[in-house]
Amino acid sequence: MAHEEVKLFGMWSSPFVRIVEVALKIKGVQYEYIEEDLQNKSSLLLKYNPVYKKVPVLLHNGKPIAESLVIVEYIDETWKDNPILPQDSFERAQARFWAKLIDDKCMPSLWRVFRSKDNEQEKATEEALENLKILENELTDKRFFGGETIGLVDIAAKITVYWVQVAQEVAGVGIISSQNFPVLFKWIDDLLSCNVLKETMPPKDKLAAFFRTHSKASK
Repeated sequence: MAHEEVKLFGMWSSPFVRIVEVALKIKGVQYEYIEEDLQNKSSLLLKYNPVYKKVPVLLHNGKPIAESLVIVEYIDETWKDNPILPQDSFERAQARFWAKLIDDKCMPSLWRVFRSKDNEQEKATEEALENLKILENELTDKRFFGGETIGLVDIAAKITVYWVQVAQEVAGVGIISSQNFPVLFKWIDDLLSCNVLKETMPPKDKLAAFFRTHSKASK
């Protein structure tokens, strides 16, 4: 294959950017990473994502692709080795469904727990636990969301859980534990065998410091 220009515009603390990075590494794609300051967005970011003006943005041979799940599907279709989504049409549709549920429903409800207070936090926690239970039930009798191999849903869910585990330690709010979600915790242990996932996660102490700083700034 001829030389290809692959650039990823991101921000180190964004779980959505990490999802894309994991996909690129699973595929063995060489890429240039460009760190963005979201308080002072670069002209290139605004040029390549004029609609949402946010990361991640993948630039492939001068063509920009935005939104993490859209980018991952593009990566999977462009570089054929080490498939991330299932080949079967029905299973592929199911993977899209669960990945979108994590993106649209699970992650927002979890962040609401850390951004709300008192009665609002109690209500947000109930919603977040309900959504995590949906994931727990889907994983029952499975090693991974896609069966026996790590795929799109595992990548999205693992990164979400990692961020939440750090955030709950900072906030002093218990949501995910081995007692209330034993299946999810077994799944997390199984994912530790994936070096790409381990290498792509930011250090917990750095992420915790980031959460503390932004928590103080929001008060």
